[in-house]
Amino acid sequence: MKRLLAGALLAVGVLIVGALSSDLVSAGGKDKKVEPKKAPEVPPLVGKSETIKLFNGKNLDGWEGYADLWSVKEGVIVARNDKPLKYSTYLFTKQSFTDFRLLFSAKLVESEMHSGVALWGKKFIPKDAKDPVKEKAEHTYQGHLVMFPTGWGLYDLYRRAGGINPGADIRNVAIKAGKQHDWNDMEILAQGNRIRLAVNGKLVLDWRDPEPKLVGAGPIALQLHSNSIPQELHFKGLDLTTFPEDKLVTVK
Repeated sequence: MKRLLAGALLAVGVLIVGALSSDLVSAGGKDKKVEPKKAPEVPPLVGKSETIKLFNGKNLDGWEGYADLWSVKEGVIVARNDKPLKYSTYLFTKQSFTDFRLLFSAKLVESEMHSGVALWGKKFIPKDAKDPVKEKAEHTYQGHLVMFPTGWGLYDLYRRAGGINPGADIRNVAIKAGKQHDWNDMEILAQGNRIRLAVNGKLVLDWRDPEPKLVGAGPIALQLHSNSIPQELHFKGLDLTTFPEDKLVTVK
């Protein structure tokens, strides 16, 4: 009797496991591609539209960051490190923004490391920083990052394991439109939960965040990436329009 009961229980277990396995395969196993969840369409916010020169071409008034890493030379913001940087560091606007258009130019002068513009986030000190002052970890960022020029794409800094980067097919559009060691004229249009990027007159990215709760007002910040070698980047322009029209103005 015990053997019959054990055999019956084993048979039921096999059926249950088989049914669960079948469900897993049909829901997203190796033989079936799972389509990513479609992001909701959050409409642009409404507010006063005005154009602000974030950079006055002379100094870093209105910005905050490490003075030994960020400077102004000949009308250009220069980001440069000669010693290794353990953490990516940023130059922050003192103002916060939600919906905006940002027109700017950037140039990677030295190294092959990417840079970027961070938005919709906040100043953040990494949890593993043992001495934020000594390690220069006081001006890091948690939020969205539009990356350029190396690799291009998107990254979620200190959230979601960075996993918002589009596929290579999309990033290759930007790589083709961009220049590795020359000036790139860019337009970031951030509205609702949508980020659009134009590079040298070409639309290269149109993306909506599938988690709108992670979108919010925050400072805009320029990135000097962590690196073990010297690097230098230049930024200029940086004209921002709050609550802009729903249109890219630089796409030809």
